[in-house]
Amino acid sequence: MEREEPQVDRRLVESLNERIAMLALDMEKIRVAEYVDLFNDPKRLLYLNFLAGLARGLGMTVGFTVLGAVAVLILRELVVLNLPLIGGFIAEVVRMVQTQLGM
Repeated sequence: MEREEPQVDRRLVESLNERIAMLALDMEKIRVAEYVDLFNDPKRLLYLNFLAGLARGLGMTVGFTVLGAVAVLILRELVVLNLPLIGGFIAEVVRMVQTQLGM
C-alpha cells in the first residue's frame, strides 16, 4: 500500500523550495561567492585593503584641510566683527595659525 502525502506537507515543501530559491537569488545578488574567493586569496585581500586605506587616508587629509581652511576663514570674519569675550581668543588662534603657515 502506498501512502499519500498529506496536503499540508506538500504546501510546506513548496514554501520551503520557494524560500530556498529566493535565498539563492539573494546570495547571487550580493556576490557571496566572490566574497569567499577574496578571502581565499590573501595577497589580493591585502592589496585591496591597502588601496582602500590609501583612499581613506587621502580623503581624510583633503577633508580636514578644507575644513580647517574654512574654519580659519570663519574665525577671521569673527575677529573683524570684534565680538566681546571671544574676539581676543579668536584673534590669538588666527595669529597662531598664521605664524605656523609663515604668513
